[in-house]
Amino acid sequence: MTDDADLQRAVANEFSALADLLDGISEAEWDTPSLCEGWRIREVVAHLTMAARYSGDEFMARLRECDFDFTRLSNEIAGRDAVLATTELVANVRSDVMRHWTPPGGGYHGALNHVVIHGLDATVPLGCRAVCPRRRFASCSTTSPRVVGTRISASTSRGAHCGPRISTGRTGRAPNYAERAKISR
Repeated sequence: MTDDADLQRAVANEFSALADLLDGISEAEWDTPSLCEGWRIREVVAHLTMAARYSGDEFMARLRECDFDFTRLSNEIAGRDAVLATTELVANVRSDVMRHWTPPGGGYHGALNHVVIHGLDATVPLGCRAVCPRRRFASCSTTSPRVVGTRISASTSRGAHCGPRISTGRTGRAPNYAERAKISR
């Protein structure tokens, strides 16, 4: 899948599937630890949807304030915005901005990786309920899901490192998707 129109539809579908799942979870489930060390589901979703809340100029201003340390910025935003109402976080996931967002230099391939990987970070700890049929998983096993025709390795299983422990104030490194999710066709 390399056509931008196809990729954009896949990105939009992934965001829709994730929003549908998140819309049905309890407030307590929002506090479930995600696969990202130190982040609950709410921090993952706040991180995933930064573009829905911050314009490009606002993002760059905040990045400058963090001395261009994306990990620091990401953790600050995830920690601060995780307190938003869950209805607002779900609305951010559903937003048209996210359906058409692409990371700098990453295009729709990057956007698809972003939503699939962070979608797994948030949904695997919930037991992979309703998201499985929407994503066409061959199984709900965290070691061999098939997502939109892409195999994601076992490195996405529990314990995969997404970032620092926000709750303890420790610093860490930015997510390294090459390490966490070796993608092959």
